Amino acid sequence: MTEAKQNAFTLEVQENGIGVITIDVPGESMNTLKASFADEVTELLETIKANSELKGLVFISGKPTSFVAGADIRMINDCRTAADAESLARQGQALFNELESLPIPVIAAIHGPALGGGLELALACHGRVVSDSPKTVLGLPEVQLGLLPGSGGTQRLPRLVGLQQGLTMMLTGKQLRPKQAYKLGLVNEVVPQSILLEAAMELALKGKPTAPKAKLNTMGKVLEGPLKSVLFSKAREQAQKKALNNYPAIDRIIDTVRIGATQGFEAGLAYEAKQFGELAMTSVSKQLRGIFFATTEMKRETGAEGVQPALIKKAAVLGGGLMGGGIAHVTINKAKLPVRLKDISNDGVNNALAYHHKLLAPRLKRRHLTKAEFEKQILMLTGTLDYSGFKDADIVVEAVFEDLELKQQMVADVETHGAEHTIFATNTSSLPITQIAAKAKRPEQVIGLHYFSPVEKMPLAEIITHAKTSPETIATTVEFAKRQGKTPIVVADGAGFYVNRILAPYMNEAARLLLAGEPIEALDKALVKFGFPVGPIALLDEVGIDVASKVAPILSNELGERFDAPEAFQKLIDDGRKGRKSKKGFYRYDSKAKGKEVDTSVYSLLGVSPNGSMSTHDMAERCVLPMLNEAAWCLQENIIQSPRDGDIGAIFGIGFPPFLGGPFRYMDTLGIKTLVARLESYAEKEGSRFEPCDLLKEMAEKESSFY
Repeated sequence: MTEAKQNAFTLEVQENGIGVITIDVPGESMNTLKASFADEVTELLETIKANSELKGLVFISGKPTSFVAGADIRMINDCRTAADAESLARQGQALFNELESLPIPVIAAIHGPALGGGLELALACHGRVVSDSPKTVLGLPEVQLGLLPGSGGTQRLPRLVGLQQGLTMMLTGKQLRPKQAYKLGLVNEVVPQSILLEAAMELALKGKPTAPKAKLNTMGKVLEGPLKSVLFSKAREQAQKKALNNYPAIDRIIDTVRIGATQGFEAGLAYEAKQFGELAMTSVSKQLRGIFFATTEMKRETGAEGVQPALIKKAAVLGGGLMGGGIAHVTINKAKLPVRLKDISNDGVNNALAYHHKLLAPRLKRRHLTKAEFEKQILMLTGTLDYSGFKDADIVVEAVFEDLELKQQMVADVETHGAEHTIFATNTSSLPITQIAAKAKRPEQVIGLHYFSPVEKMPLAEIITHAKTSPETIATTVEFAKRQGKTPIVVADGAGFYVNRILAPYMNEAARLLLAGEPIEALDKALVKFGFPVGPIALLDEVGIDVASKVAPILSNELGERFDAPEAFQKLIDDGRKGRKSKKGFYRYDSKAKGKEVDTSVYSLLGVSPNGSMSTHDMAERCVLPMLNEAAWCLQENIIQSPRDGDIGAIFGIGFPPFLGGPFRYMDTLGIKTLVARLESYAEKEGSRFEPCDLLKEMAEKESSFY
């Protein structure tokens, strides 16, 4: 016997005459909309139309934590042409139009994420009731995949919340919390989850809810006057200020909303479907979708195949500086674990407590946290000057300054004062984990856990293993980082690990160009135009010129002369220039500085006369090629496990342009043969540091690619 096919949508008519449609996609932890549901939904709508007894409909999720997280992105990957993707969009539009045209009230009862296609489904309903849970968020994040909402979202959202808010949500992918959504008119009611279905049915029984003011239509009249193009050109200008025309979805979203606002709903839908189809075929969308699939895949991995993580109930942190305070905060706020923090002084402990409070306070003010939750999280961080309270810590994260003997002593202390199973995770950014674990009694429980600053904002964590790290320690640390809201990549021990190692040649080359006379602002603009969030010189100021000067010789000693840094750091440090933290660096940080203004006195200090002889393209290429080469070196030496991990590490760790897909995807796009030829050309002119690694040479000969 064959099993009966399980439906994703089931209709149950209640005694009050309301039909409740439960969305529960079989075999999935979250609901996603698939093209294969079209026949099922069409059949369901025919059943509904044939039932004259129905007084209304409610859509609700059968999943405990989500409404509908969006459309299944794999459908787009199956499309071979723009016409295929356009057809997919038209199919979604037709179903939602049919839903909207039902004569009875249709209400969406939303708990958990209603994103992308999930929100478009809710927008096609006549009303929306949401739970007041912090898990409930509403948004159209398609721009983050290089797409636009393709099932009517570009037309329905602005009609509910107005042009300005609608554009903001779609251009940024911003997600609204329940109260924000209510305030903007996106939802009709916010209720406790326990009465969500009941409230939605009550709303349906009252008849079709009165729509918020016809904001788009009102604006449409205004748009006939002199403001016709101002609103859209302003939106375009602001969006492209950061995007620098690297993301085609931005202009397409603005144009699609404009067509709907000036030519009407049907014209807007037709334009939306066409743009969706075209965007789906762009390289930008393909790369962004690749990142989405990679991170989704990584969420399912433990970092050690076949090994499950141990349960962590309590964490401890060594060091109350900015890193220690940030690590403690994300452990409490995201992972929901209590933290015991040790420092050598009361000032250190107090700094960490104050930092935790500072990060939580705005969340309380914006009502993202209740007062009780705020107070609970404050109390979850306790401080000490000794190792009291460490006996029951499952993991200890060390975040003190870079001193090998100190870190080795801390390993010994934790082995003495912690439990037998306590993991020692060091947040070192440069010292080899093998050396830190060299004197450990339980080296299998010593691991690197490298965060990026500021911890509460940067999404990446490098999990660094040495030869003796046990698989369970790896799996447990990976799970711990995920609970902190991080995307972890597992890398092997080695100087600079992965992220700092590929960053160093890039920064060194930028420094060489500066010393050769390229102006600071021109250098930074060239790399921002390439797609980095900040330029290399501005980044040096942010990281700290003193930090870079300490890391440079470690990398050079371990990895050879291609890591030799220009002899300029010491002059800057002798002049008290450590960057932003000392309010003195390459840029000005005094009150008289006009925006981001270069401190021109740095030129005379370095003995440089800025002349600006190189093109933007050449500056970017000269800095980026060594980074690409070093990424390939890391793969060749098994520092990273795969090109996928290398791409995610570079994008989330140093802001490598996401629309290029990461260093390995970008090398494939350039063509390995072309890349090797460019590197060899630079090696002839500039020196052996540009010499391509063996892996790249072999791949060029075989005409192979990373993916």
